Amino acid sequence: MKQTRFNANHRKRGAKMIEFVGWDMPVEYKGIIDEHIACRTAAGLFDVSHMGEIHITGKDALAFVQHISPNDVARLSPGMVQYTALMTAKGTYVDDMLVYCLHPEFYLLVVNAANTDKDYAYIVAQKGAFQVSLDNPSDRYSQLALQGRKAIPILQPLTDVALAPMKSFTCAFGKVAGKECLVSRTGYTGEDGFEVYSLDPEPGPLWDAIIESGKPHGLQPVGLGARDTLRLEAKLPLYGNDIDDTTTPLEADFKWIVKFKKGEFLGRDVLVRQNEEGISRKLVGFELVDRGIARPHYPVYLGGVQTGQVASGTFSPLFKKSIGLVYLPINKTAIGTEFEIGIRDRKVKAVVVPTPFYKRDY
Repeated sequence: MKQTRFNANHRKRGAKMIEFVGWDMPVEYKGIIDEHIACRTAAGLFDVSHMGEIHITGKDALAFVQHISPNDVARLSPGMVQYTALMTAKGTYVDDMLVYCLHPEFYLLVVNAANTDKDYAYIVAQKGAFQVSLDNPSDRYSQLALQGRKAIPILQPLTDVALAPMKSFTCAFGKVAGKECLVSRTGYTGEDGFEVYSLDPEPGPLWDAIIESGKPHGLQPVGLGARDTLRLEAKLPLYGNDIDDTTTPLEADFKWIVKFKKGEFLGRDVLVRQNEEGISRKLVGFELVDRGIARPHYPVYLGGVQTGQVASGTFSPLFKKSIGLVYLPINKTAIGTEFEIGIRDRKVKAVVVPTPFYKRDY
């Protein structure tokens, strides 16, 4: 298995380690519920070094990223970040990703760990006549995510980057704990916070410095278990569960990342047609009315007939109830619509509810 450069830091803190898409990663430290609540009420520190980083450089860098993304990358100036998708010609997801504009001719794409090699091969295949250079330096990057309402007081003493003035989805280069880093005001939890990228071959002291700075503020290290419950409460999609190469951004309720007016991009004609004709299904949030926990892939029933399966589902540590996401026929997506989910040998009642389940109040 691959190891991040923080592997020794995790083991030193007694993390429970698991194999995750070929990586040796911490799934929990004190426990998923404790870590989840710590991130919601104070702050959590995540090792997300398994994520993929792809460089697009050259005079056609903007035009190329515009071609593979449905969002309008031309809106970005250096120091800005954008959430978008990597598109197929069918208008479906190769992946979802963040696009960092570091320079007018240098874009950093951050993609999902399980998809890094696939994504890079796909991007290379789209190069065509675009005058760009492509690189996949993912193995050189380390990445930490500090998330939560206490993120600024924890991180600011360690960096020369002015954090408070930074707007959401912006980034800046600077030193963190003495190491050159890229700091962005982004995350995958629904909380405010920062993601810190480093190319230092020995970034372990970054982890230790943030943990030490966070002690007075209630900071806890957080594993993959709570990362999943946090992102689901915030209705942040997970590739392979909520989005994949069979789903479009319109069906996934991410129409806002599709900018039809910007001009050509992969899959645009399909999405234009789908937008005009209307979608037949949509990803919605639900909670269980009956007791039980709806897990991914559990069967979903409408009128006693199986119509699909749970996309994402878990027990919410914050709301203390079972929540999840599911694709339903468009005429069954109204708030309050009831359906059933098969849990072992019984069918339990669920209801469509507004999303995101959680939205921060600060």
